Amino acid sequence: MKKNSEINGFKQTEIGAIPKDWDIANFKECVDKESISRDIKIPRGKYNKAGKYPIIDQGAEFIAGYTDDKDKLYLGSLPVIVFGDHTRIFKFVDFPFSVGADGTKLIQPKDFLYPKFLFYYLRGLSIESKGYNRHYKYLKEKIIAFPLQRTEQQKISSVLSKIQQTIEQQDKIIQITKELKKSLMNKLFTEGLHGEAQKETGIGLMPKRWDVKKISQFAKVKYGKQKPKIVGPIPVVGSSGIYAGCKDALINFPTLIVGRKGTAGAVHLFLEPCWPSDTTFYLEWISDEVKPKFLYYYMLTHLLSGEHAKTTMPSLQRQDLEGYAFPFPSEKEQTEIADIVDKVNKKLSQAEARKQTLQSLFKTMLNQLMTGRIRVKDLDFEEAIR
Repeated sequence: MKKNSEINGFKQTEIGAIPKDWDIANFKECVDKESISRDIKIPRGKYNKAGKYPIIDQGAEFIAGYTDDKDKLYLGSLPVIVFGDHTRIFKFVDFPFSVGADGTKLIQPKDFLYPKFLFYYLRGLSIESKGYNRHYKYLKEKIIAFPLQRTEQQKISSVLSKIQQTIEQQDKIIQITKELKKSLMNKLFTEGLHGEAQKETGIGLMPKRWDVKKISQFAKVKYGKQKPKIVGPIPVVGSSGIYAGCKDALINFPTLIVGRKGTAGAVHLFLEPCWPSDTTFYLEWISDEVKPKFLYYYMLTHLLSGEHAKTTMPSLQRQDLEGYAFPFPSEKEQTEIADIVDKVNKKLSQAEARKQTLQSLFKTMLNQLMTGRIRVKDLDFEEAIR
């Protein structure tokens, strides 16, 4: 442990000011077991989709796969902190598991540190290697600050866990909403809104009253143009979406922009002025019988592809877009269907915005709690996450 001078309730240390009832220690002083030997790790090619024992590695997925090989089961102390030597990802694991892939490091804190406190503290560190992707070397050079009272470490961990759990719940809401949207759109485009009898067509089932039409019957397929040099507020749209801004608009009417090269077939709806780039097509309407938003939502569920093109890069052909067939209900029903999908999109946007707010809160609280700028005894975290 290192000695420090006290100033106004805080003491200055080599990593900055911390509360006077906290201490610091080198990473090596904080850890009992730093890593696990290579010989019991499971190579990525041996992962299964199902099995008795979960595999934890350094990848983004919390559980990377499964195995039935009991000999590969980690039998050390739990909980343990998993660190990715290449990815810099931390995971807190409190159940039996198998270790996967080279570069997966296991960290076991000493008794004076509450394991989940150390986990969150490590997550707040900046760990950057200098031109090489082995990061554990730099992690071991870090200094850890911590409350001397283990109960305060536990309370800090509890606050951060509560926020993290709320983020995970929000993730589930987002995933469920996305699945609902996908199922709903499929139902709307095959059954319509009135439960009427269906017919089989070249593009699948649809209500008997609907027709099948092609884009060329309602719009001209136009090539986008090279991005202007003068920067401005008008969005420049490429195959993957907006990537720049320009001063003037190429088009001033609602349109669909479709990727021609690169992300060929990707479709984007623009209701305001924009500039489709030279890697895209856009639609110039010759009829107002098709509602752009209705066609856009249908195309999202039936994407065109440029994979068949005889080029090194996927490339959508103009005739493919002109000949694109889609269901054609009345204008009223097109609008009603688009409105229903809009409502689901609104709920999805709200859920994603709440998740971003919670992630910002977590980042702020992580910094403030781990430096003692906010003390748990002064915090009403139930109110903070409402």
